[in-house]
Amino acid sequence: MNLTAEYNQWHQRAFDLAPEHPDEESPWYELVLQYLVPVKDRRVLEVACGRGGFAKMLAAKGALMFGADFSSTALQIARGKASENGAGIGCASLVQADAQYLPYKDNSFDIVISCETIEHLQEPAAAIKEMARVSRNGGLLYLTTPNYFNAMGIYSIYARARGKKATPGSDQPIDHVFLFPRVRRMVKGAGWTIVRSDGTVHQFPILPGHNPLSLPALESNRTLRRILSPLAFHYFVMAKKSDAR
Repeated sequence: MNLTAEYNQWHQRAFDLAPEHPDEESPWYELVLQYLVPVKDRRVLEVACGRGGFAKMLAAKGALMFGADFSSTALQIARGKASENGAGIGCASLVQADAQYLPYKDNSFDIVISCETIEHLQEPAAAIKEMARVSRNGGLLYLTTPNYFNAMGIYSIYARARGKKATPGSDQPIDHVFLFPRVRRMVKGAGWTIVRSDGTVHQFPILPGHNPLSLPALESNRTLRRILSPLAFHYFVMAKKSDAR
């Protein structure tokens, strides 16, 4: 089986398990929305738009919205869900594409968004460079990815020592484990200048076989959350493409 087929199957399984789940309400999207500049009349690209919930939301806010995803199944589901709602996908243009080889011209977008994606790519640094290539000078990047510089990371080491797998999205074909310093190095190495960082979902695995302990009060305290962002399960970076690039 090739990688495309594996990801098509993964998206179908995820959809079948929770067909009514609003993907746009995931914690990483909520975090992006807290920092997102007004999108009306701006050209916005979501890399790995998945089943399209967030792309549709931004299109409804007036963005000139583009979405790219590796999985044709994910895009088919996105179009089907939008059609069932009787609203279409808005003004979003969806295409099947590899994040490492985006089918867009240089300097095409004002904003590029990539959530929980680079950890599932063969060459994540190459993808971040592609995001910079298609962004205009002064354009913004909003990126999130799982971070293991925390209690969940310690737990994953423990699980691996016992011959078990404990990584985010562990049933996906590719699943890298990042620490936040590496994420920052990849972003800077691609020519972006980091202007904000944050994190969400602070979890503490207390008992094996049970869900980790979460702290909702911490998530709602923006100042404390930012201070503790290196320990968050999902690390967020907002970056700007230098005019000198």
